[in-house]
Amino acid sequence: MVWAGICASGKTPLIFVDEGVQINKEVYQRDILEAVVLPWSREHFKNTKWTFQQDSAPTRKAKTTQEWCRAHFPDFITSAEWPPYSPDLNPMDYSIWSILEARVCCRRHQTLESLKQALIEEWGKLSPEVLRPVSENFLKRLRLCQAAKGGHFETD
Repeated sequence: MVWAGICASGKTPLIFVDEGVQINKEVYQRDILEAVVLPWSREHFKNTKWTFQQDSAPTRKAKTTQEWCRAHFPDFITSAEWPPYSPDLNPMDYSIWSILEARVCCRRHQTLESLKQALIEEWGKLSPEVLRPVSENFLKRLRLCQAAKGGHFETD
């Protein structure tokens, strides 16, 4: 599995989770949030106000994960505020993963290591000119989701 996060002004490092590792709430909190997201966000945002947003996967909406986010991030969208089935609102899902897939899978990879290296290379090439519109599109999608009362919605 690969985990990553973006904002209009940057991106976290890619996090590769070894095959066979179960991403439970403890692993998510320790190996992703605490080990990567927290130090990256402190360095990236410094004293700038920002909001952490994640989807409603079970590890993310777990009570201890919500408490962890509340204690460590200046602001975050709680699982209670997030629609239960909303891949259309996650910028990684509605845009970034498909961009990476198109760039990385246009060539064959004989090994998992080759695929990882290609992902790292293409992730490094994602510029603010790509990230900014994806992040800004979030508000448009949020309004469409609200108009659909949390249900499915169509975009341009």
